[in-house]
Amino acid sequence: MGEPATVVLDVGKTLTKLSLWTPDGRLIAQCNRANERVETGAYVALDAAGIEAFVAESLRSFAGLAQVGAIIPVGHGAGAAVLDDRSGLVLPPLDYEHPIPSSIRHAYDEQRDSFSLTGSPALPDGLNLGAQLFFLESLHAGLLSGQRRIVPWAQYWAWVLSGVAASEVTSLGCHTDLWRPLARAPSQLAINRGWSERFAPLHDAGSVLGTLRSEWVVRTGLSSRVCVYCGLHDSNAALVAARASPELANQEATILSTGTWFVAMRTPGPRGRVSISSLDEKRDCLMNVDVGGNPIPSARFMGGREIELLTGLDTRRIDIIPDQPALLGSVSDVLQSKAMVLPTLAPGCGPFPHGRGRWISMPTDETHRRTAVALYAALVADAALGLIRARERLLIEGRFSESQVFVRALASLRPDMRVYVCHSRSDVAFGALSLTDPGRQSPPALVPVTPLMEDLSEYRDRWRAEAKRMESAST
Repeated sequence: MGEPATVVLDVGKTLTKLSLWTPDGRLIAQCNRANERVETGAYVALDAAGIEAFVAESLRSFAGLAQVGAIIPVGHGAGAAVLDDRSGLVLPPLDYEHPIPSSIRHAYDEQRDSFSLTGSPALPDGLNLGAQLFFLESLHAGLLSGQRRIVPWAQYWAWVLSGVAASEVTSLGCHTDLWRPLARAPSQLAINRGWSERFAPLHDAGSVLGTLRSEWVVRTGLSSRVCVYCGLHDSNAALVAARASPELANQEATILSTGTWFVAMRTPGPRGRVSISSLDEKRDCLMNVDVGGNPIPSARFMGGREIELLTGLDTRRIDIIPDQPALLGSVSDVLQSKAMVLPTLAPGCGPFPHGRGRWISMPTDETHRRTAVALYAALVADAALGLIRARERLLIEGRFSESQVFVRALASLRPDMRVYVCHSRSDVAFGALSLTDPGRQSPPALVPVTPLMEDLSEYRDRWRAEAKRMESAST
Protein backbone atom coordinates (compact mmCIF):
# COMPACT_ATOMS: atom_id res chain seq x y z
CA MET A 1 0.00 0.00 0.00
CA GLY A 2 1.20 3.54 -0.78
CA GLU A 3 1.86 6.41 1.60
CA PRO A 4 -1.02 7.29 3.95
CA ALA A 5 -3.65 9.87 3.04
CA THR A 6 -4.55 12.93 5.12
CA VAL A 7 -7.97 14.19 6.22
CA VAL A 8 -8.66 17.92 6.56
CA LEU A 9 -11.58 18.60 8.92
CA ASP A 10 -12.88 22.11 8.18
CA VAL A 11 -15.52 23.23 10.71
CA GLY A 12 -16.80 26.58 9.48
CA LYS A 13 -19.78 28.58 10.62
CA THR A 14 -22.05 27.53 7.76
CA LEU A 15 -20.59 24.18 6.68
CA THR A 16 -18.53 21.33 8.04
CA LYS A 17 -16.33 19.75 5.36
CA LEU A 18 -14.12 16.70 5.49
CA SER A 19 -11.75 16.09 2.60
CA LEU A 20 -9.40 13.17 1.97
CA TRP A 21 -6.09 13.83 0.18
CA THR A 22 -3.27 11.80 -1.28
CA PRO A 23 0.31 12.69 -0.22
CA ASP A 24 0.85 14.53 -3.51
CA GLY A 25 -2.24 16.73 -3.00
CA ARG A 26 -4.88 14.92 -5.05
CA LEU A 27 -8.43 15.03 -3.67
CA ILE A 28 -9.85 11.53 -3.15
CA ALA A 29 -13.22 12.35 -1.58
CA GLN A 30 -15.13 15.09 0.25
CA CYS A 31 -18.18 15.18 2.52
CA ASN A 32 -20.13 18.34 3.42
CA ARG A 33 -22.81 19.09 6.01
CA ALA A 34 -24.77 22.26 6.70
CA ASN A 35 -24.34 23.24 10.35
CA GLU A 36 -27.37 23.80 12.57
CA ARG A 37 -27.99 26.06 15.54
CA VAL A 38 -29.10 24.32 18.72
CA GLU A 39 -31.39 25.82 21.36
CA THR A 40 -30.23 25.00 24.88
CA GLY A 41 -32.80 27.10 26.72
CA ALA A 42 -30.30 29.66 28.00
CA TYR A 43 -28.60 30.33 24.66
CA VAL A 44 -28.14 29.15 21.10
CA ALA A 45 -25.24 26.74 20.74
CA LEU A 46 -23.03 25.37 18.02
CA ASP A 47 -24.10 21.88 16.97
CA ALA A 48 -21.12 20.04 18.43
CA ALA A 49 -23.00 16.74 18.79
CA GLY A 50 -24.41 16.81 15.25
CA ILE A 51 -21.03 17.72 13.78
CA GLU A 52 -19.34 14.93 15.73
CA ALA A 53 -21.77 12.34 14.38
CA PHE A 54 -21.15 13.59 10.85
CA VAL A 55 -17.37 13.47 11.34
CA ALA A 56 -17.57 9.87 12.55
CA GLU A 57 -19.74 8.83 9.59
CA SER A 58 -17.45 10.59 7.09
CA LEU A 59 -14.28 9.12 8.55
CA ARG A 60 -15.80 5.65 8.39
CA SER A 61 -16.50 6.17 4.70
CA PHE A 62 -12.93 7.42 4.18
CA ALA A 63 -11.55 4.30 5.88
CA GLY A 64 -12.85 2.28 2.96
CA LEU A 65 -11.20 4.52 0.37
CA ALA A 66 -7.62 4.90 1.56
CA GLN A 67 -5.16 4.24 4.33
CA VAL A 68 -5.57 7.35 6.49
CA GLY A 69 -2.45 8.46 8.33
CA ALA A 70 -3.31 11.93 9.63
CA ILE A 71 -6.16 14.32 10.46
CA ILE A 72 -5.77 18.09 10.80
CA PRO A 73 -8.66 20.39 11.84
CA VAL A 74 -9.35 23.98 10.88
CA GLY A 75 -12.16 26.07 12.33
CA HIS A 76 -13.73 29.52 12.41
CA GLY A 77 -12.33 31.98 14.90
CA ALA A 78 -15.31 32.69 17.14
CA GLY A 79 -15.85 29.39 18.89
CA ALA A 80 -14.38 27.75 21.97
CA ALA A 81 -15.08 24.88 24.33
CA VAL A 82 -14.62 24.37 28.05
CA LEU A 83 -13.31 20.90 28.83
CA ASP A 84 -13.16 18.93 32.06
CA ASP A 85 -10.33 16.43 32.48
CA ARG A 86 -12.79 13.76 33.64
CA SER A 87 -16.13 14.46 32.01
CA GLY A 88 -15.10 16.13 28.72
CA LEU A 89 -17.18 18.94 27.22
CA VAL A 90 -18.68 20.94 30.08
CA LEU A 91 -21.48 22.65 28.13
CA PRO A 92 -22.41 23.25 24.48
CA PRO A 93 -20.19 25.92 22.84
CA LEU A 94 -21.97 29.23 22.29
CA ASP A 95 -23.03 30.21 18.78
CA TYR A 96 -21.41 33.60 18.19
CA GLU A 97 -24.62 35.03 16.70
CA HIS A 98 -26.47 34.60 19.98
CA PRO A 99 -27.19 38.08 21.42
CA ILE A 100 -25.46 38.87 24.70
CA PRO A 101 -27.61 40.97 27.09
CA SER A 102 -26.59 44.61 27.04
CA SER A 103 -25.95 44.77 30.80
CA ILE A 104 -23.53 41.86 30.60
CA ARG A 105 -21.90 43.24 27.48
CA HIS A 106 -21.44 46.63 29.15
CA ALA A 107 -19.78 45.03 32.18
CA TYR A 108 -17.54 43.06 29.86
CA ASP A 109 -16.55 46.07 27.76
CA GLU A 110 -15.33 47.85 30.88
CA GLN A 111 -12.76 45.09 31.39
CA ARG A 112 -11.48 44.67 27.82
CA ASP A 113 -7.96 45.68 26.85
CA SER A 114 -7.72 48.61 24.50
CA PHE A 115 -7.65 47.97 20.77
CA SER A 116 -4.12 49.39 20.69
CA LEU A 117 -2.93 46.34 22.65
CA THR A 118 -4.99 43.49 21.21
CA GLY A 119 -5.89 44.67 17.72
CA SER A 120 -9.29 43.17 18.50
CA PRO A 121 -12.28 45.47 17.91
CA ALA A 122 -15.46 45.34 19.96
CA LEU A 123 -17.73 43.19 17.80
CA PRO A 124 -21.44 42.40 18.11
CA ASP A 125 -22.94 39.41 19.91
CA GLY A 126 -20.33 36.78 20.72
CA LEU A 127 -17.84 37.50 17.95
CA ASN A 128 -15.26 38.39 20.61
CA LEU A 129 -14.41 35.10 22.27
CA GLY A 130 -13.81 36.85 25.57
CA ALA A 131 -17.41 38.09 25.53
CA GLN A 132 -18.60 34.50 25.10
CA LEU A 133 -16.64 33.33 28.14
CA PHE A 134 -17.83 36.30 30.21
CA PHE A 135 -21.46 35.58 29.28
CA LEU A 136 -21.19 31.86 30.00
CA GLU A 137 -19.61 32.57 33.38
CA SER A 138 -22.59 34.79 34.19
CA LEU A 139 -24.86 31.81 33.52
CA HIS A 140 -22.74 29.14 35.20
CA ALA A 141 -20.91 30.03 38.39
CA GLY A 142 -17.71 28.05 38.69
CA LEU A 143 -17.61 27.35 34.96
CA LEU A 144 -13.81 27.29 35.04
CA SER A 145 -13.29 25.67 38.42
CA GLY A 146 -11.19 22.59 39.08
CA GLN A 147 -9.06 21.27 36.24
CA ARG A 148 -11.12 22.70 33.40
CA ARG A 149 -9.47 23.98 30.23
CA ILE A 150 -10.39 26.43 27.45
CA VAL A 151 -9.70 25.28 23.90
CA PRO A 152 -10.42 27.19 20.66
CA TRP A 153 -12.84 25.69 18.13
CA ALA A 154 -10.29 24.04 15.81
CA GLN A 155 -8.44 22.58 18.77
CA TYR A 156 -11.69 21.29 20.25
CA TRP A 157 -11.94 18.92 17.30
CA ALA A 158 -8.31 17.91 17.75
CA TRP A 159 -9.21 17.05 21.35
CA VAL A 160 -12.33 15.13 20.30
CA LEU A 161 -10.18 12.93 18.08
CA SER A 162 -7.01 12.63 20.15
CA GLY A 163 -7.96 13.37 23.76
CA VAL A 164 -5.19 15.99 24.00
CA ALA A 165 -6.23 19.56 24.88
CA ALA A 166 -4.28 22.34 23.15
CA SER A 167 -4.39 26.01 22.23
CA GLU A 168 -2.88 27.61 19.13
CA VAL A 169 -1.86 31.15 18.31
CA THR A 170 -3.89 31.83 15.13
CA SER A 171 -7.02 30.74 16.99
CA LEU A 172 -6.27 32.80 20.10
CA GLY A 173 -5.24 35.83 18.05
CA CYS A 174 -8.27 36.44 15.82
CA HIS A 175 -10.58 39.12 17.32
CA THR A 176 -10.87 37.19 20.59
CA ASP A 177 -9.82 39.96 23.04
CA LEU A 178 -7.61 37.25 24.57
CA TRP A 179 -4.25 37.88 22.90
CA ARG A 180 -1.76 40.73 22.39
CA PRO A 181 -0.24 40.16 18.94
CA LEU A 182 2.75 42.46 19.27
CA ALA A 183 3.63 41.16 22.74
CA ARG A 184 2.86 37.55 21.71
CA ALA A 185 1.16 37.02 25.05
CA PRO A 186 -2.31 36.74 26.63
CA SER A 187 -4.27 39.96 27.08
CA GLN A 188 -4.59 41.61 30.46
CA LEU A 189 -8.29 40.73 30.36
CA ALA A 190 -7.42 37.04 30.01
CA ILE A 191 -4.93 37.32 32.86
CA ASN A 192 -7.23 39.27 35.18
CA ARG A 193 -10.17 36.91 34.62
CA GLY A 194 -7.99 33.87 35.21
CA TRP A 195 -8.70 32.62 31.68
CA SER A 196 -5.07 32.59 30.57
CA GLU A 197 -4.33 30.03 33.28
CA ARG A 198 -7.11 27.90 31.79
CA PHE A 199 -5.86 28.03 28.20
CA ALA A 200 -4.80 24.56 27.19
CA PRO A 201 -1.04 24.36 26.51
CA LEU A 202 0.06 26.27 23.41
CA HIS A 203 1.14 24.15 20.42
CA ASP A 204 2.18 24.93 16.86
CA ALA A 205 -0.57 24.45 14.28
CA GLY A 206 1.48 21.81 12.50
CA SER A 207 2.40 19.79 15.59
CA VAL A 208 1.07 16.29 16.26
CA LEU A 209 -0.93 16.18 19.49
CA GLY A 210 -1.37 12.43 19.59
CA THR A 211 -3.04 9.54 17.86
CA LEU A 212 -6.68 8.64 17.34
CA ARG A 213 -8.57 7.75 20.52
CA SER A 214 -9.47 4.09 20.92
CA GLU A 215 -13.21 4.83 20.80
CA TRP A 216 -12.71 6.67 17.50
CA VAL A 217 -10.80 3.73 16.12
CA VAL A 218 -13.91 1.64 16.83
CA ARG A 219 -16.32 4.29 15.49
CA THR A 220 -14.47 4.86 12.23
CA GLY A 221 -12.49 1.74 11.42
CA LEU A 222 -9.34 3.85 11.12
CA SER A 223 -5.97 2.78 12.46
CA SER A 224 -4.93 3.55 16.02
CA ARG A 225 -1.76 5.02 14.50
CA VAL A 226 -3.59 7.93 12.79
CA CYS A 227 -1.85 11.17 13.85
CA VAL A 228 -4.02 14.08 14.97
CA TYR A 229 -2.58 17.54 14.38
CA CYS A 230 -3.25 20.67 16.43
CA GLY A 231 -4.82 22.63 13.54
CA LEU A 232 -5.55 26.32 13.07
CA HIS A 233 -7.94 29.17 12.23
CA ASP A 234 -9.49 28.70 8.77
CA SER A 235 -8.57 32.07 7.23
CA ASN A 236 -5.01 31.58 8.42
CA ALA A 237 -4.90 28.22 6.66
CA ALA A 238 -5.81 30.04 3.43
CA LEU A 239 -2.99 32.50 4.18
CA VAL A 240 -0.51 29.62 4.49
CA ALA A 241 -1.65 28.37 1.07
CA ALA A 242 -1.33 31.81 -0.53
CA ARG A 243 2.21 32.27 0.73
CA ALA A 244 3.24 29.02 -0.95
CA SER A 245 2.44 30.42 -4.41
CA PRO A 246 5.54 31.72 -6.22
CA GLU A 247 3.62 34.82 -7.35
CA LEU A 248 3.17 35.87 -3.70
CA ALA A 249 5.91 34.19 -1.68
CA ASN A 250 8.09 36.54 0.41
CA GLN A 251 6.45 39.61 -1.11
CA GLU A 252 3.94 42.27 -0.18
CA ALA A 253 0.59 40.60 -0.78
CA THR A 254 -2.99 40.41 0.49
CA ILE A 255 -5.28 37.42 0.45
CA LEU A 256 -9.04 37.90 0.38
CA SER A 257 -10.68 34.74 1.68
CA THR A 258 -14.36 34.51 0.70
CA GLY A 259 -17.11 32.48 2.36
CA THR A 260 -19.64 33.39 5.03
CA TRP A 261 -17.03 35.98 5.97
CA PHE A 262 -14.81 37.86 3.54
CA VAL A 263 -11.47 38.26 5.34
CA ALA A 264 -8.64 40.34 3.90
CA MET A 265 -5.23 39.55 5.41
CA ARG A 266 -2.18 41.54 4.41
CA THR A 267 1.33 40.13 4.55
CA PRO A 268 3.83 43.01 4.58
CA GLY A 269 6.91 42.69 2.41
CA PRO A 270 10.31 41.68 3.84
CA ARG A 271 10.97 45.19 5.16
CA GLY A 272 7.37 46.08 5.84
CA ARG A 273 6.23 47.24 9.25
CA VAL A 274 2.84 46.92 10.86
CA SER A 275 1.14 48.85 13.63
CA ILE A 276 -2.18 48.42 15.34
CA SER A 277 -2.62 52.20 15.43
CA SER A 278 -2.94 52.25 11.62
CA LEU A 279 -6.13 50.17 11.79
CA ASP A 280 -9.65 51.54 12.29
CA GLU A 281 -11.24 49.49 15.05
CA LYS A 282 -14.67 50.98 14.32
CA ARG A 283 -14.71 49.59 10.78
CA ASP A 284 -14.04 45.90 11.49
CA CYS A 285 -10.29 46.07 11.12
CA LEU A 286 -8.22 43.83 13.32
CA MET A 287 -4.78 42.39 13.81
CA ASN A 288 -4.67 38.66 13.18
CA VAL A 289 -1.57 36.57 13.75
CA ASP A 290 -0.11 33.99 11.39
CA VAL A 291 1.10 30.48 12.24
CA GLY A 292 4.44 31.94 13.31
CA GLY A 293 2.77 34.40 15.67
CA ASN A 294 3.48 37.40 13.44
CA PRO A 295 0.91 40.25 13.30
CA ILE A 296 -1.21 40.40 10.14
CA PRO A 297 -3.32 43.54 9.42
CA SER A 298 -6.81 42.39 8.49
CA ALA A 299 -10.28 43.63 7.62
CA ARG A 300 -13.51 41.72 7.19
CA PHE A 301 -17.19 41.83 6.40
CA MET A 302 -19.92 39.22 6.27
CA GLY A 303 -19.94 39.03 2.48
CA GLY A 304 -21.35 35.55 1.98
CA ARG A 305 -24.18 36.15 4.44
CA GLU A 306 -25.06 39.46 2.80
CA ILE A 307 -25.07 37.90 -0.67
CA GLU A 308 -27.44 35.19 0.56
CA LEU A 309 -29.75 37.79 2.09
CA LEU A 310 -29.79 39.80 -1.13
CA THR A 311 -30.26 36.94 -3.58
CA GLY A 312 -32.14 34.40 -1.46
CA LEU A 313 -31.05 30.88 -0.57
CA ASP A 314 -33.26 29.23 -3.16
CA THR A 315 -32.15 31.24 -6.20
CA ARG A 316 -29.21 30.76 -8.52
CA ARG A 317 -25.96 31.92 -6.96
CA ILE A 318 -23.70 34.73 -8.19
CA ASP A 319 -20.81 32.24 -8.42
CA ILE A 320 -22.50 29.47 -10.40
CA ILE A 321 -20.18 28.78 -13.32
CA PRO A 322 -22.67 28.33 -16.21
CA ASP A 323 -24.23 31.73 -15.46
CA GLN A 324 -21.02 33.76 -15.60
CA PRO A 325 -21.31 34.88 -19.28
CA ALA A 326 -24.87 36.15 -18.73
CA LEU A 327 -23.89 37.95 -15.51
CA LEU A 328 -20.91 39.59 -17.18
CA GLY A 329 -23.07 40.57 -20.13
CA SER A 330 -25.47 42.46 -17.87
CA VAL A 331 -22.88 44.71 -16.20
CA SER A 332 -23.43 47.61 -18.65
CA ASP A 333 -27.20 47.51 -18.17
CA VAL A 334 -26.83 47.54 -14.38
CA LEU A 335 -24.45 50.50 -14.51
CA GLN A 336 -26.75 52.43 -16.83
CA SER A 337 -29.77 51.74 -14.60
CA LYS A 338 -27.80 53.01 -11.58
CA ALA A 339 -28.99 49.98 -9.60
CA MET A 340 -26.92 49.42 -6.49
CA VAL A 341 -26.97 48.06 -2.96
CA LEU A 342 -25.89 50.23 -0.05
CA PRO A 343 -24.19 48.72 3.02
CA THR A 344 -24.75 46.89 5.26
CA LEU A 345 -27.06 43.93 5.73
CA ALA A 346 -24.95 42.57 8.60
CA PRO A 347 -25.26 45.31 11.24
CA GLY A 348 -22.15 45.98 13.27
CA CYS A 349 -19.82 44.32 10.77
CA GLY A 350 -17.58 45.47 7.96
CA PRO A 351 -16.31 48.85 6.76
CA PHE A 352 -19.78 50.42 7.22
CA PRO A 353 -21.01 48.89 10.50
CA HIS A 354 -23.73 51.49 11.09
CA GLY A 355 -25.12 51.55 7.57
CA ARG A 356 -28.64 50.32 6.94
CA GLY A 357 -28.44 48.28 3.81
CA ARG A 358 -30.97 48.96 1.07
CA TRP A 359 -31.44 48.87 -2.67
CA ILE A 360 -31.39 51.83 -5.01
CA SER A 361 -33.36 51.08 -8.19
CA MET A 362 -33.48 47.32 -7.55
CA PRO A 363 -33.65 45.49 -10.89
CA THR A 364 -36.70 43.37 -11.65
CA ASP A 365 -34.60 41.08 -13.83
CA GLU A 366 -33.06 38.31 -11.72
CA THR A 367 -29.77 38.25 -13.65
CA HIS A 368 -29.36 42.01 -13.33
CA ARG A 369 -30.12 41.76 -9.64
CA ARG A 370 -27.40 39.16 -9.08
CA THR A 371 -24.94 41.26 -11.08
CA ALA A 372 -25.66 44.27 -8.88
CA VAL A 373 -25.08 42.10 -5.79
CA ALA A 374 -21.70 40.98 -7.17
CA LEU A 375 -20.77 44.63 -7.79
CA TYR A 376 -21.83 45.43 -4.22
CA ALA A 377 -19.53 42.73 -2.85
CA ALA A 378 -16.64 44.13 -4.89
CA LEU A 379 -17.27 47.68 -3.63
CA VAL A 380 -17.31 46.60 0.02
CA ALA A 381 -14.22 44.43 -0.51
CA ASP A 382 -12.44 47.41 -2.11
CA ALA A 383 -13.26 49.52 0.94
CA ALA A 384 -11.98 46.81 3.29
CA LEU A 385 -8.74 46.47 1.32
CA GLY A 386 -8.20 50.21 1.49
CA LEU A 387 -8.49 50.13 5.28
CA ILE A 388 -5.49 47.81 5.59
CA ARG A 389 -3.49 49.59 2.86
CA ALA A 390 -3.45 46.57 0.58
CA ARG A 391 -1.11 47.02 -2.35
CA GLU A 392 0.92 45.31 -5.08
CA ARG A 393 -0.66 41.81 -5.09
CA LEU A 394 -4.09 40.43 -4.25
CA LEU A 395 -5.26 36.82 -4.23
CA ILE A 396 -9.00 36.12 -4.05
CA GLU A 397 -9.73 32.60 -2.85
CA GLY A 398 -12.75 30.64 -1.71
CA ARG A 399 -16.24 30.16 -3.06
CA PHE A 400 -16.74 33.62 -4.55
CA SER A 401 -13.50 33.58 -6.52
CA GLU A 402 -15.66 31.99 -9.24
CA SER A 403 -17.93 35.04 -9.46
CA GLN A 404 -16.52 36.75 -12.56
CA VAL A 405 -18.36 40.01 -11.98
CA PHE A 406 -17.07 40.17 -8.41
CA VAL A 407 -13.40 39.42 -9.11
CA ARG A 408 -13.17 41.42 -12.32
CA ALA A 409 -14.93 44.39 -10.74
CA LEU A 410 -12.46 44.26 -7.86
CA ALA A 411 -9.58 44.19 -10.35
CA SER A 412 -11.11 47.27 -12.02
CA LEU A 413 -11.43 49.06 -8.69
CA ARG A 414 -7.79 48.34 -7.79
CA PRO A 415 -5.86 48.97 -11.04
CA ASP A 416 -2.53 49.33 -9.23
CA MET A 417 -2.65 45.77 -7.91
CA ARG A 418 -1.96 42.48 -9.64
CA VAL A 419 -5.10 40.47 -8.89
CA TYR A 420 -5.22 36.68 -8.95
CA VAL A 421 -7.77 34.00 -8.22
CA CYS A 422 -7.41 30.37 -7.28
CA HIS A 423 -10.26 28.13 -8.45
CA SER A 424 -9.18 24.97 -6.66
CA ARG A 425 -11.68 25.60 -3.83
CA SER A 426 -9.12 23.91 -1.62
CA ASP A 427 -6.89 26.74 -0.46
CA VAL A 428 -7.82 26.22 3.20
CA ALA A 429 -7.24 22.49 2.81
CA PHE A 430 -3.94 23.03 1.02
CA GLY A 431 -2.71 25.35 3.76
CA ALA A 432 -3.59 22.77 6.39
CA LEU A 433 -2.02 19.94 4.38
CA SER A 434 1.21 21.86 3.89
CA LEU A 435 1.60 22.10 7.67
CA THR A 436 1.46 18.33 8.01
CA ASP A 437 4.15 17.76 5.37
CA PRO A 438 5.84 20.97 4.22
CA GLY A 439 6.90 21.08 0.61
CA ARG A 440 5.20 17.89 -0.49
CA GLN A 441 2.14 19.34 -2.24
CA SER A 442 2.40 21.77 -5.14
CA PRO A 443 0.53 25.02 -4.44
CA PRO A 444 -2.72 25.60 -6.34
CA ALA A 445 -2.23 27.49 -9.61
CA LEU A 446 -3.07 31.19 -9.60
CA VAL A 447 -4.93 32.81 -12.48
CA PRO A 448 -4.52 36.53 -13.29
CA VAL A 449 -7.79 38.48 -13.30
CA THR A 450 -8.71 40.75 -16.21
CA PRO A 451 -10.57 43.94 -15.20
CA LEU A 452 -14.05 44.57 -16.54
CA MET A 453 -14.33 46.37 -19.83
CA GLU A 454 -16.73 48.86 -18.25
CA ASP A 455 -15.48 51.91 -16.33
CA LEU A 456 -16.67 51.66 -12.71
CA SER A 457 -15.28 54.97 -11.47
CA GLU A 458 -18.52 56.98 -11.61
CA TYR A 459 -20.54 54.09 -10.16
CA ARG A 460 -17.97 53.66 -7.36
CA ASP A 461 -17.90 57.36 -6.51
CA ARG A 462 -21.68 57.56 -6.28
CA TRP A 463 -21.80 54.39 -4.16
CA ARG A 464 -19.14 55.71 -1.79
CA ALA A 465 -20.95 59.00 -1.37
CA GLU A 466 -24.28 57.29 -0.66
CA ALA A 467 -22.66 54.79 1.69
CA LYS A 468 -20.92 57.54 3.63
CA ARG A 469 -24.12 59.57 3.84
CA MET A 470 -26.13 56.64 5.16
CA GLU A 471 -23.40 55.71 7.63
CA SER A 472 -23.29 59.28 8.96
CA ALA A 473 -27.06 59.44 9.28
CA SER A 474 -27.09 56.23 11.35
CA THR A 475 -24.48 57.28 13.90
